[in-house]
Amino acid sequence: MSILDKAIAAITPPESEEARAKARAKAEAAAAGGGWLAQVLDHHRGIEAQFAAVKAATDANTRLVEQQKLGLLLTAHSIAEEAAIYPALAAEHQVGHAELAYQEQSAAKMEMGLLERLDPMSEDYLDKLGHIEGAVAHHVYSEEGTWFTKLAEEASPEEQERITMRYAEEYGRYARNLA
Repeated sequence: MSILDKAIAAITPPESEEARAKARAKAEAAAAGGGWLAQVLDHHRGIEAQFAAVKAATDANTRLVEQQKLGLLLTAHSIAEEAAIYPALAAEHQVGHAELAYQEQSAAKMEMGLLERLDPMSEDYLDKLGHIEGAVAHHVYSEEGTWFTKLAEEASPEEQERITMRYAEEYGRYARNLA
């Protein structure tokens, strides 16, 4: 982890597991009817599981294969959110949240590119992976705890359907490569 990463982590400590669990429960309650939020939550859980798979790999080749899967999941998910959900956030008077979400996902993509340049069995690699995982976890916490639950509560049924269809369409474009 760079000096800047360490300074940012010290200033903005991660949310507690309890806070994350409460945010997830709130989002799950809002997603009870299915639709886009249910899809997003499934993908969040898949991304979390894939971070664990990368960390659990015991050799370089396996770790790189798992890292590639993680990159595809993150890309499919982020592109779908960027195309379907963040414009809906902006339309529902959450422009600042939408802009921040774009910035966070852009930073995660850049960090994943930097991760590719490290020895997958090195401590530097695990530090960088942990930094990315922490940033993604914070991003997920914001989405599940407030941004997306507010959108699920306030958007019209027509907008909910539009988001659901667009999110699934965009995710599907990239997820084909996961098989």
